[in-house]
Amino acid sequence: QHCGPSFTAGFRDGCRVPALECDPWMVLGYCQDVPYRHTTFPNIVGHRSRQDLEMGAEYLLLSVIHGLLKGECSPDIRLLGCSVLAPHCQDNKIMKPCRSSCEMVKKSCIHAFEAIQMAWPYFLECDRFFVGNEEEKQEVAFANISDGGIFTILQFTYHTNSQMFSILKKTAAKCPHISQTYSIGRSVEGKDLLVIEFSDNPGQHDLLEPEIKLIGNMHGNEVLGRQLLIYLAQYLCSEYLLGNERIQTIINTTRIHILPSMNPDGYEIAASEVADRNDPENIYQEVNIFDRANAQNLDLNRNFPDLISIFYNRRRFRHFRSDHIPIFESYWINKVVAPETYAVMKWIRSNPFIISASLHGGELVISYPFDLSRRPQEERMYSPTPDEQSFRQLARTYADAHPTMSNNDTERCGASFANKGGITNGAQWYSFAGGMSDFNYLHSNCYEITVELGCDKFPSEEELYPEWLRNKEALLSFMEFVHRGIKGIVKDEHENASGNGIKGATISIRGMRHDITTAEDGDYWRLLNPGVHIVTAAASGYSKVSKRINLPRNIQVGRVDFVLKKVPREPSLDYFNIPELDNYERFDPFNQFEQNSRRELGENGEERTEKPWWWAYFSQLGISAPTWLLKN
Repeated sequence: QHCGPSFTAGFRDGCRVPALECDPWMVLGYCQDVPYRHTTFPNIVGHRSRQDLEMGAEYLLLSVIHGLLKGECSPDIRLLGCSVLAPHCQDNKIMKPCRSSCEMVKKSCIHAFEAIQMAWPYFLECDRFFVGNEEEKQEVAFANISDGGIFTILQFTYHTNSQMFSILKKTAAKCPHISQTYSIGRSVEGKDLLVIEFSDNPGQHDLLEPEIKLIGNMHGNEVLGRQLLIYLAQYLCSEYLLGNERIQTIINTTRIHILPSMNPDGYEIAASEVADRNDPENIYQEVNIFDRANAQNLDLNRNFPDLISIFYNRRRFRHFRSDHIPIFESYWINKVVAPETYAVMKWIRSNPFIISASLHGGELVISYPFDLSRRPQEERMYSPTPDEQSFRQLARTYADAHPTMSNNDTERCGASFANKGGITNGAQWYSFAGGMSDFNYLHSNCYEITVELGCDKFPSEEELYPEWLRNKEALLSFMEFVHRGIKGIVKDEHENASGNGIKGATISIRGMRHDITTAEDGDYWRLLNPGVHIVTAAASGYSKVSKRINLPRNIQVGRVDFVLKKVPREPSLDYFNIPELDNYERFDPFNQFEQNSRRELGENGEERTEKPWWWAYFSQLGISAPTWLLKN
């Protein structure tokens, strides 16, 4: 058997398989650019005439696919469909299209269909309407698709949201054994908040393997971080395949989550404004005050729960700690919560992140919590967390690895950071409530810093490559920092077994009013500077266990395990007199962010969901409903 010639100029010549007798040739409007001129009916999927085909949902899909996918995979997906609906006819024989061509397109484009909740079309199933052959050449490929090699050419230009999604998906497909993509939610306008993950076991938390996150583009017009994280994802994949030992060690020992754009709607607004300002015919050069906001005009870095005010108000309680403070109910009632904020909060609660960096623009400095002054009337007041030394070390790691950030002679964009070495306490710089970094620290185990990458929030494309060179080492050093302090497993005591991990046990350091908790399998990680420490593990219904440890300077991370014995334990009255501390597990109590999918009954009483937005393209034309496009 041989498969037919390529259906785009990007493919090599294929091969042939005898099939049905052909009729005289005809040309379909949306298939005129195929590299052949003759087709026939019935076609491969059973349309008996041109009119039959043009009235079908399959051909209609080809006519609107460019708009539905926002130009992604065009014209490849349309031409692939044409090769089935209007197959090449030669010597009175149909030439079935090659399976390798289909597999290549599907691998590159399936994510675009998933992004709009559309199933892969049945007539493009590679094992159904395409043929393979032992003589197929391995070099068959699209001209505009990577050749499959391990080298990646970074394009130092700005990427649209569609291009960003495509790059992340293709990067994950290139390194499927160490990466995957997933969405944590959607923006106001329905765009995916797409994360790419790197790990030696993607999709799974490995025992004692720390997890970190990197977030870019929280503010729509602060775009450099978004580009750097796109480049970082491509770099990690390629360098791992090339055998870079440092990159392989990072990925094999760390689970890395990268969210290049937390605010894709805001990016589109900012990018369009920049394009307008650069247009010489545009006489309006005014700056939109909502440049940094999302599509609701909300500043996402003021949209998180103000947990630090609770912390300041309750410091008088003897047993109150600055960790895992629950989200107060009034937050859901009185505040407009952006879907992007909601998605990130849920993401933080669902993963045992240890450190995080949020990449911003407008200054050249690293800011660390707290961001809200401990005296609200003081706009600039040094307001440290109990983990001040760990935060300073974390911030120093990035700043010192950056060639100019820690240089006191570097221009500081109007703010004064003389003698600070490129780092600052957030509230000492300027005070604000509702920030993401404070929320990370007070609601979870995660230590987040804010990386201000430079004065220009939307630098020219000529600056992207130099900025990548300036920040690459700093990003790698930051990821490596997570392997510091102590880690271990908290288990229960069993006579004849190794014990089970205890979820939610607290790890306390004497003299520090900030605990961390164990993950699902009882493992934990605690940033800690070298020295002598008293570490205590405790869990409800178990005895406390304390250990005195000496963490030397020459050891990156120390292993400290605990075995707890079950005993009746009376709770501290002081602890439970503090309102709302038992409500940590309550999240979105009024279900404001449930999926917008009304449940309704079908003709036979079965439950079905509301049709997706693109269904109207097909339902209003009186054609047979293409239920094969519905994912459910």
